[in-house]
Amino acid sequence: MSKQKTILSGIQPSGKLHIGNYFGAIRQHIAMQEQGDAFYFIANYHSLTSVRDGAELYQNTIDVTLDYLALGLNPEKATFFAQSDVPQVVELAWILGTLTPVSLMEKGVSYKDKTAAGLSPNIGLFTYPILQAADILIYHSDVVPVGEDQKQNIEICRDLAGKFNRAYHGDFLVIPEDHIVKSVAIVPGTDGRKMSKSYGNTIPIFGEGKSLKKTIMSIQTDSTGLEEPKDPDSDNVFALIKLFATTEQQDEIAAKYRAGGFGYGHAKNELLGFINEYFGEAYEKRIKLEKDLDYVKDVLSDGGRKARIRAEQVMEPIREVTGIIRSFK
Repeated sequence: MSKQKTILSGIQPSGKLHIGNYFGAIRQHIAMQEQGDAFYFIANYHSLTSVRDGAELYQNTIDVTLDYLALGLNPEKATFFAQSDVPQVVELAWILGTLTPVSLMEKGVSYKDKTAAGLSPNIGLFTYPILQAADILIYHSDVVPVGEDQKQNIEICRDLAGKFNRAYHGDFLVIPEDHIVKSVAIVPGTDGRKMSKSYGNTIPIFGEGKSLKKTIMSIQTDSTGLEEPKDPDSDNVFALIKLFATTEQQDEIAAKYRAGGFGYGHAKNELLGFINEYFGEAYEKRIKLEKDLDYVKDVLSDGGRKARIRAEQVMEPIREVTGIIRSFK
């Protein structure tokens, strides 16, 4: 009988999760928990590069846990935990860092993009791919589902695993497979750019009431008048509707665009209805989970314990071969 593949992915608790996160990652994570031995972690160490408020980071971590559980993550099928609950990941990151050429980090596209977007060019951002590599390698991950924007970091991870194995003459680290997740579409934000917390253009998964409606109504559109025909394929609102609507529903709404007499306000109300319907059941589940935070914290605690056991199994031979002495058990 063949061994189950280990699937590994993480998500940063740097703000409220939005529908771009859902269609770009979370939905695939939920589906893949049925396909192997899944390890999903909340990357709170990574978030320290941008979040400077401890209470905020703590609450974001709880909120991400609530969101995943409400959206269908099953802790009986997937190991779900906080990155900080596995100290071995930082231990491995340091060891990998001693083998990493500075020139390799200097080529990091993600680092360049984030600093160009205004984030402080700190060492944490610069060495982010090393910690990400440790996140992956510490569990002997086989499959790492990521978006196209993380492809270079996965290549760096594979490179560092190979460097370590060659330096210490053995197969100590599993080199993961490439598994680039093809999102159903680029999810546009309220300003038309890719939806991102760093752009401040997001639509939350669990927005509610007037606040959610205000966000939907703020989506930028062109100045075409109410009665005039419109091109649905060039409109941000319709691009978002397509994420939720069936093919038949898309065709019906597209026909309204082209016929005229259907304004962008009408389209935004359609979108609002789709979002409320699509996430309605999960929203109700989340409300119930919020009333049982002890259970939510237990999920993280149990997941952290399972992840530490796996991580320690990987680290023991690495400490031995590198000569790192631990005088305590």
